[in-house]
Formats: sequence, structure tokens, C-alpha cells
Amino acid sequence: MPKHAGGGAREAALDGVFHALSDPTRRRVVERLGRGPATTSDLARPFDMALPSFLQHLGVLERSGLVTSEKKGRVRTYRLAPEPLERVDSWLDAQRAMWTRRLDQLDSLLYDLKEQQT
Repeated sequence: MPKHAGGGAREAALDGVFHALSDPTRRRVVERLGRGPATTSDLARPFDMALPSFLQHLGVLERSGLVTSEKKGRVRTYRLAPEPLERVDSWLDAQRAMWTRRLDQLDSLLYDLKEQQT
């Protein structure tokens, strides 16, 4: 079965966000951009890696939709885009609700079984 059969573009977008956030460098960039926009050089400064490697990380973040960039002259500035994180939050909420229901059902079943034994 194809990877996104039945899930479509929404699932593929969610996969892209989770992929982007799977790397600690990219998570640190997202955290930094949570404090406000930053230039490429400002974002790259704390990392001990060559600029081309760092630019690959920014490309993954941009393709996932987590960041946007704007170039003015020779300076590219990145900003955090909240929508993908909101989609992740909604997905996590749905998972949490499902598991809460399942655990509540299990708890109820175990309580009923215990009552039947007494």
C-alpha cells in the first residue's frame, strides 16, 4: 500500500514537519525563530558546521512549511510559520484523546472484573 494511501496531502505535510523536527539542529533553529525573525548568519552562528550544511537544514525547514524566508538584497531573513506546528498540536491532541479513552475503557473493564470476583 502506498505510504499516504487515504491520508493524502495532509498526512504528507505532517510527515514533513515530523521529519524536519527529527533533527536537533533544526529543532534549535525552530526554538530560536520562536523568539523572532533572524538572518541566515545569525541562525548559523551557534552551530559548528559549514554554511552549506547549515543551509540544507534551513531548506528542510522551509520545505516542511515550518519557516519562511525573505531575501532583501544579499540578506535572507527567516521567520517561524505557526500553522504546521498547530497541525502537529491538533494531531497530538487527537492521539492523546484516543489513548485517554482507551485507558479509561481498560480501567473500567478491570474495575468490572474485580467487582465480579468479589
